[in-house]
Amino acid sequence: MLGYRVPRPDEAMLISGGKFGMGGAPFRVVTGHGAFVLPFVRKANFLTLAMCEAEVAETCVTRQGISLNVRAVIAFKVGNDQESIVNAGQRFLSDQDQMSTLTGRIFAGHLRSIIGSMTVEEIVTERQKLATEVLDGSKAEMAKIGLTVDSLQIQSIDDMGSGYIDAMAAPHNAAIQRQAQIAQAQANQAAAEAQQQSMRAQAEYARQTAIVQAQYKAEVDRAQAQAAQAGPLAEAQAQMEVLAAQAELAKRQAELRERQLVAEVIKPAEAEAEKTRILAQADAQRVTMQAEAAASHNRVALDRMLIEQRPQIVKEAAAGLAGANLSVLNGAEGLSEVAAGLVAQGLTILDSVKRSLGGNGAATGHGRAVPAPPADGADSPPDGAAG
Repeated sequence: MLGYRVPRPDEAMLISGGKFGMGGAPFRVVTGHGAFVLPFVRKANFLTLAMCEAEVAETCVTRQGISLNVRAVIAFKVGNDQESIVNAGQRFLSDQDQMSTLTGRIFAGHLRSIIGSMTVEEIVTERQKLATEVLDGSKAEMAKIGLTVDSLQIQSIDDMGSGYIDAMAAPHNAAIQRQAQIAQAQANQAAAEAQQQSMRAQAEYARQTAIVQAQYKAEVDRAQAQAAQAGPLAEAQAQMEVLAAQAELAKRQAELRERQLVAEVIKPAEAEAEKTRILAQADAQRVTMQAEAAASHNRVALDRMLIEQRPQIVKEAAAGLAGANLSVLNGAEGLSEVAAGLVAQGLTILDSVKRSLGGNGAATGHGRAVPAPPADGADSPPDGAAG
């Protein structure tokens, strides 16, 4: 749009030609936005708000009277507030490069003033203190012209060949060198110890390697020896196994032979002995039974003989009674009693003989010979029967 102007972000637009200036300022300040500038009636100018730089190289004399060449760099800019822009615009709008020149001169004066109140040792060792004091001394003056300082850096301090700074630094250099030498010696010692440790480690590694190799060689030799002996050992083992098998076979053959002997000799002998014992027992029982049978037969024969001889005994008794002088008192009844008595006496005699012969027969049953009955029967009287 014709007549509408917009400043850049790092610029302030100063519009002159009206009576609306703030605080009696001859222009209106516009930042951050545009404004309509009436052509031919108002005029717009732009003041930079960007960062500027000023260098200072000044020869300063210290409190000790020693000349020092000090180089510094100042970073500054126009303040962002309305008042700073107005102050800077009134002073530098037509020639904005003058801001760096004027700033350098202001700082050079303050630098000489501050250095003059300090010693070389303080200036060298306390540069930040020097920069702070210079900044504090120039702050009010810089504010009057609408400028603000962002930083001040002391770049170098030179005694211009007098050697004072070097002499001042000599003890420190010597101490530093001494410390460096000590550190170097310690480093060398540490390196030597590390090397010795490395050598010891290498020696230990070599020793361990040798031991391992020796063990490995011993294992290999033993394995080879075992491999070389494997054949004879295997053959010997096989022979031992064969001998063990033969011994087991012989044991089993002996057991089999023992069983065979038991089956062929002992068992038949035991069977024969048992047979003989049984036969002998049977024979003994047979003999006993024959003896018992013979005794029984003798008793039967004796009983038969006695029975057969009983009438003869009665007859002989009667014959004897006939020759006796016997009187019968009661007639036929008395005679009958006498006859009955004879018969009873005969029976009694027969029983006595039978018992007597029965005792002998029992003895005869134990092995004695029993006399056979008479061959001619019961008609032949025994010897002496007539008397």
